[in-house]
Amino acid sequence: RIKALEKLEELAPAHIDSPFDFSFREADKVSSPLLDLSEGTLGYPGKRVLDKVKLQLVPGARIGLLGPNGAGKSTLIKTLAAELQPLGGHLQRGENLVIGYFAQHQLDALDPKASPLLHLQRIAAGEREQTLRDFLGGFDFRGDRCDEPVLNFSGGEKARLALALIAWGKPNLLLLDEPTNHLDLEMRLALTLALQDFEGAVLVVSHDRHLLKSTTDEFRLVADGRVEDFDGDLDDYARWLVDYRSRQQPAAAPEAAADKTDKRAQRQAAAALRQQLAPHKREADKLEKNLSEVHEQLAGLDARLADSALYESARKDELRDLLARQAALKVREGELEEAWLQALETLETLQSRLEANS
Repeated sequence: RIKALEKLEELAPAHIDSPFDFSFREADKVSSPLLDLSEGTLGYPGKRVLDKVKLQLVPGARIGLLGPNGAGKSTLIKTLAAELQPLGGHLQRGENLVIGYFAQHQLDALDPKASPLLHLQRIAAGEREQTLRDFLGGFDFRGDRCDEPVLNFSGGEKARLALALIAWGKPNLLLLDEPTNHLDLEMRLALTLALQDFEGAVLVVSHDRHLLKSTTDEFRLVADGRVEDFDGDLDDYARWLVDYRSRQQPAAAPEAAADKTDKRAQRQAAAALRQQLAPHKREADKLEKNLSEVHEQLAGLDARLADSALYESARKDELRDLLARQAALKVREGELEEAWLQALETLETLQSRLEANS
C-alpha cells in the first residue's frame, strides 16, 4: 500500500500557505525530574483549593489537565510556574529547570510601547538583529510589523508574541493555560506541530480538543479539591462532565423556609433553572449527535480505504476522492469536538451561576 501511494500524485498538504513556521529552541540542559510536587496543598492565603497533590514532570511528559471551571487547574499551573507558593507539601524544582509559562494575563504584561523586535532584544542581548527578525518571522511578524508597538495589536498578535518569547527562551517545561484562545486556525496548527516536536515536558489546559488530542498522551482530572489520573479519552471526559454537573445539587434552603409558600417558590425556581438550561442542553445534545454521525462516516471511509485493491493505479481517482473526503471529515470532526466541549463548559458555568443565585 505504501509503494502504491508513493506512485500517486502528491496531494497538496493542508495549510501549505500558512504564514507560521516556528519551533521551540532546544534547551541547553535538562534535569530529571524537572519538577516534583508531593502532598501539595495549593491555593491562596486563607483559601485552600487543592489538597494532597502529587505530580512529577519528567522530560517528554505530555499531560492535559481536565476539570470543571474553577476546580483549580489554573491554581495548579500558577503554583508550578512559581506565581503562587504552595500552602503545604514539598515542591522540588530540577537544577536545570527552565519554564515556559503561557497564560492569558501575560498578554497584558507585554510592554505596549515596545515592538516585537524590542521585546525579543531585551531577552536576547548580543544576538544579531537579523537572527531575531528571522525568528519573529516564523510567528508572522515581518517587515514593518516587527517594529510596530504592541499597543494596537490584537489579542491574537499578542498571544503570538508571548509564545515567541517563550519559544526563544529554550524551555524544557511548558506550562500552557489556554494557549489557543486568541489564535486563528493556522496558528493553532503551527503551535500543535511545534509542541509535537518539543522534547521537553508539556502540561496544558485547553478547550481545544484537537490540541489536546495531538499533543498529550495522558490526562489528570482536577475536581473536588484533588488531582487524579483520568483513565479515559476526551469523549469519556465529556460524559464525566455531564454526569458531574447532574450530581451537583442546589444549595439547601434555610430550615425556616420550609412552609408551603417557600416550597412552591423552590419548585418555581427549579423550573426556571431547567428552562434557562434547556436550550444549552439541546445544543450540546445536537453537537454530540452530529459528532456521532461524523464518526460513523469516518469509520465507513476507513473500511473502504482498508481495501488493498483500492490502491491499484486504475483506481487512483477514486482513492484521491476518498482521501479528500476523509480529510474534510477530519476537519469537521475537530470543529464539532471543540464546539461540543465548549457547549458543555458553557452549560456547566451557567448552571453553577444559576444555582449560586437560587
